[in-house]
Amino acid sequence: MIYLDYNATTPLCQEALEAMLPWLQGGHENHGNPSSIHAPGRKARAAIDEARDQWAQWLQAKSHEIIFTAGGTESDNLALLGLARRHDQKGNHLITASTEHHAVLHAMETLRDREGFKLTILPVQSDGMVDPERLREALRPETILVSIMETNNETGVIQPIAELAAICRERGVFFHTDAVQSFGKRSCLPMELGVDALSLAAHKFYGPKGVGVLWLRSGVSINAIQHGGFQENERRPGTEDVASIVGMTAAAKVALQSVAQGVEARREEALRKQLWEGIKKIYPLANRHGTPEQTLFNTLNVSFPHTDGETLIMGLDLEGIAVSSGSACMVGSVQASHVLQAMGVSPKIAQTAVRFSLGRGTTTVDIEGTLLGLEKVLKRQHQAATAMTLRDIPLEQIK
Repeated sequence: MIYLDYNATTPLCQEALEAMLPWLQGGHENHGNPSSIHAPGRKARAAIDEARDQWAQWLQAKSHEIIFTAGGTESDNLALLGLARRHDQKGNHLITASTEHHAVLHAMETLRDREGFKLTILPVQSDGMVDPERLREALRPETILVSIMETNNETGVIQPIAELAAICRERGVFFHTDAVQSFGKRSCLPMELGVDALSLAAHKFYGPKGVGVLWLRSGVSINAIQHGGFQENERRPGTEDVASIVGMTAAAKVALQSVAQGVEARREEALRKQLWEGIKKIYPLANRHGTPEQTLFNTLNVSFPHTDGETLIMGLDLEGIAVSSGSACMVGSVQASHVLQAMGVSPKIAQTAVRFSLGRGTTTVDIEGTLLGLEKVLKRQHQAATAMTLRDIPLEQIK
């Protein structure tokens, strides 16, 4: 199996697994509720506190600014719903971008459609970038919150978050960024970016699924969106998943070391270049979405005009190559990407797009195997299309 879908999820790294095992299979002393005051409970609480302090150190933040969640979607929802509802007395206008993950878009649309907020969805340029001036023009006196993602999960396009956040800060507007696809691949310190809230998900950097972080700037108040307990300083109720929090922290340590060294980023970027050059040789009509200079080093989004995207992805799967059409949160559906359409790509072309995303396990052999498999699948599609065309021609004309 060749796995080129690391933007969807990453395998659990050994360091995370080893950190989690004592909390998953230990005796009574390792499965206490962190809210209990007995010894097993205190031990669990200490593990969470230690993890929180570690995250605060890495993000150059304060411990109480770290909120543990169930992943990127919850972090996004808590930030957007929580901030908008808490500060609605200051205004009712929200801004986001047309290429956001659905965890942001749908949360914003819910606030608009069900709670009376006004929403501006900014267009992007053909390269997927948000024009800072368009954001400046969209701000109103009643604007209270802007959310624009740091790195796009489908195209890898990296937004100028520091510049966008500075525009909002000048106007006293809260700024949230979804950094789920960024963390562990590039530096994204919230204070350097100048944001007020930042979302992360462990399974994007070789940690366990179902756990994440919301960093919330000190002094920024938020409404809880769930009810039932006093955990996470009353901002996110529910018994904490100690094993997952510990595992996420172990995975983050490895990921941040990799970012600091930069070796893995250069290796994956070279493999991506090899893949793209191979694709162009096999299929000269292929289009690349997002400029190499402004996209994440591991991500390559390519459309193949005159093919069928779903058949292409299924064909690659049969060849033992795992890729996707875009966001993995569309429950297995293959449909024209809203991200590509926002970049001006026609629905017909967007329907043919494939996202290749590389990771630590990707090798040169994998890239070579992918190109061989891709060539086979494209030839099969061409042969099938030719046969269909011939069937439409009267038999006497074929003869």
